[in-house]
Amino acid sequence: MQRNATTRYPILLVHGLFGFDRIGRFELFHDVKQALREAGGQVFVPQLSATHDNEVRGQQLMLQIERVLQGTGASKVNLIGHSQGALACRYAAALAPEHVASVTSVSGPNHGSELADALRMALIPGRLPEQLAELLATQFADLLSLLSGQPKLPQQAVAALNALTTVGVGHFNNKYPQGLPSTWGGQGAEQVNGVHYYSWSGTLQDDLMQPLDPVHAVCRGLSGHFVVEAGQNDGFVGRYSSHLGTVIRSDYPFDHLASLRRPGGLRKLADDPVELYVEHAMRLKAAQL
Repeated sequence: MQRNATTRYPILLVHGLFGFDRIGRFELFHDVKQALREAGGQVFVPQLSATHDNEVRGQQLMLQIERVLQGTGASKVNLIGHSQGALACRYAAALAPEHVASVTSVSGPNHGSELADALRMALIPGRLPEQLAELLATQFADLLSLLSGQPKLPQQAVAALNALTTVGVGHFNNKYPQGLPSTWGGQGAEQVNGVHYYSWSGTLQDDLMQPLDPVHAVCRGLSGHFVVEAGQNDGFVGRYSSHLGTVIRSDYPFDHLASLRRPGGLRKLADDPVELYVEHAMRLKAAQL
């Protein structure tokens, strides 16, 4: 039976660090976008800098929200941000709540990332390793932009890194606290200034098929940098750091990138990550969003 996930307002899928819409035949949000459209959703993927701080990316998002509103005639949008994309969504909702019906954080570092902290400590400001890392990351981001056919957008890798540390996100949260939990690991306000806030995320949970999934193996290696949320992270973001608004669940068996698509090959997940987006669109529809 065909499900109806036709939300009142258009959905924007917002990518995170090193994200893009399409390179050749590969689309970052392909599975999610296709599933939502098959269920009746009106879906757009904004183009943001692959590397930059949260406020610059948030400003870029606001400009594209305006274009979507103009093009569709809608008065608001539903924002779903993956990883750093969640912070851009929060920024837009804080500054223009009249144009945002909901913000949904998927694996978002809403209290910063311990992985970013570890990288920041390793790359001493002004020293050669930091300069070299910034050069390589910026060149890679420019290459992604070129291959994806995106308009030329500013790239600042170190600014992105600083913006994702616990200190950097702490400063961001002081200015834009909407939807944040008042206690660590708790839930935030469901609605602030008319904007509904939701979140979900996963944690690394090994299975017998892990050796066949190199991305999962990389996330497992990166998870060793977590101390506060050791054993409770997806390789990039801690479970409780991801909490925002109504927490649907924060321990799905997903690594950080698995929350974007169904895994290929033989490895299957007990919970379908793409199905979560369709279920959420139905949730938004039920809330008249």
